[in-house]
Amino acid sequence: MYSKILVPVDLAHKEKMSKALDTATDIAKHYQAKLCYVSVTNTTPSAAAHNPGELAKKLAAFADEQSQAHGVKAESKVIETADTAVELDKKLVEAIKESGADLVVMASHSPGIGDKLHILHSNGANIVRHSDVSVFVVR
Repeated sequence: MYSKILVPVDLAHKEKMSKALDTATDIAKHYQAKLCYVSVTNTTPSAAAHNPGELAKKLAAFADEQSQAHGVKAESKVIETADTAVELDKKLVEAIKESGADLVVMASHSPGIGDKLHILHSNGANIVRHSDVSVFVVR
């Protein structure tokens, strides 16, 4: 049913993504699908890495660790942008198309005051709106 699963990853917040990562792994095992871990980053230093090249190495190591630990095929891709706050959803939709993914499994942020005041937008909802593939949002 699924052959490639795209999983957006923020290496600075791996601990908050464990349920989404486990869900993606379980689905990949069930369908013998390949996982594609994707990070979207600014060109400036971040909490995860000093530059996009360093992040690409760290994400590739993470994908390899996940592959070895869970017995699934995995790849990684880092996408650079001038402003992740503005372009994150657009870049993820492009990554879905470019990678050939037929499912997205992503972590949801915990609801807070920003959601109640409608200040924060939902990345998951935007991906659903602008992509042709199924999206599984894990809280």
